[in-house]
Amino acid sequence: MEMFETVRWTTRSLIAGTCRPTVVGIDNVPTDGPFIVAPNHLSFFDSVIVQALMPRPVAFFAKAEYFTTGGIKGKVMKAFFESVGSIPVERGEQAASVQALKTLLDILESGRGIGIYPEGTRSRDGILYRGRTGVGWLALTTGAPVIPVGLIGTENLQRAGEKGVKPQHFTMKVGEPLYFDKTGPDHSLPARREVTDRIMDAIAGLSGQERSTSYNQSKAAE
Repeated sequence: MEMFETVRWTTRSLIAGTCRPTVVGIDNVPTDGPFIVAPNHLSFFDSVIVQALMPRPVAFFAKAEYFTTGGIKGKVMKAFFESVGSIPVERGEQAASVQALKTLLDILESGRGIGIYPEGTRSRDGILYRGRTGVGWLALTTGAPVIPVGLIGTENLQRAGEKGVKPQHFTMKVGEPLYFDKTGPDHSLPARREVTDRIMDAIAGLSGQERSTSYNQSKAAE
């Protein structure tokens, strides 16, 4: 925890000093117990922003190479992602796969926080796509509150194809917790779909994005 606080404070100070972000609703994050952070996804930098600015650790999936890159940059990345509890995943693995969801379930059952992008992958056109139901499965299975997050302007920090980060103002809006009945893993697909849609409605209300009824596709699938 001490390492988390040190790295989070350093990263948060860097973000605050260079980007001067507007952060709204941070008090909506529970002070104890499990919680699920569900943001929209516009930038490769989104997970770092959420993990740095949240008052408690939030475990996201992170590409395995973030933990194995050499040099000073690699050491800094590894220290950050390890300190906030990120989960290394090999390129090409599905973050919404059964095994991945079980990994997130274990974290929630230990009373910690996890982050999951309901859209599944980054939006390249700024549209908010239909949510995949993994987040609904986690919410119903555990009963953990879902914290919707709307990120605005983060796509300007690191555009597709760019390696560097360009400091820009952005906004992070943290919504009020959404609570759903704890049903355990035995629930219907329509119930999971309904919960996911409610979460997406909350995200849309925070981000103000145009919405699509279609699922977003990864670049490889396009």
